Amino acid sequence: MIVWGALAGGAVGGTVLASGYRLAQELGWTRMDIPFLLGTIFTENRRAAAVIGYFAHVFNSLVFALLYAAVFAATGLTTWWFGVALGVVHAGFAGGALVNILLPAVHPRMGTPWTDAEETPLLEPPGFMLSNYGRSTALVGLVLHLAYGAIVGAFAAGL
Repeated sequence: MIVWGALAGGAVGGTVLASGYRLAQELGWTRMDIPFLLGTIFTENRRAAAVIGYFAHVFNSLVFALLYAAVFAATGLTTWWFGVALGVVHAGFAGGALVNILLPAVHPRMGTPWTDAEETPLLEPPGFMLSNYGRSTALVGLVLHLAYGAIVGAFAAGL
């Protein structure tokens, strides 16, 4: 039951997370656009990238929800507040390692700190804790990942 709840929470939480970044972008708090960032892995077409990126983000949200479910099962603790705690770890991993180090290494259209003048990347490298996308991006990301964790934890707990 935990797995199905976590998957449902992952779908809802991933939608909240992507929508939250979009809202924060509209409010001028960040330039982070997760669907666009992910979609440009597959295409240069900006419109198609946004659509593909939303599907990629929902898929990634489901994968992370399964990781949350595994931790819930291993610890025997399935609550919204433990989901929030996992959200802190998730935010640190996503901003510190996943997007900052791993994504630029594999993203064909993202610049790196070593991109030279002969290359024209579509996206700039995110920087530590996504700081190149705005000063408040790390805080926005933390809050949204806390919400994701709470949603996955609540759904997994059957609340």
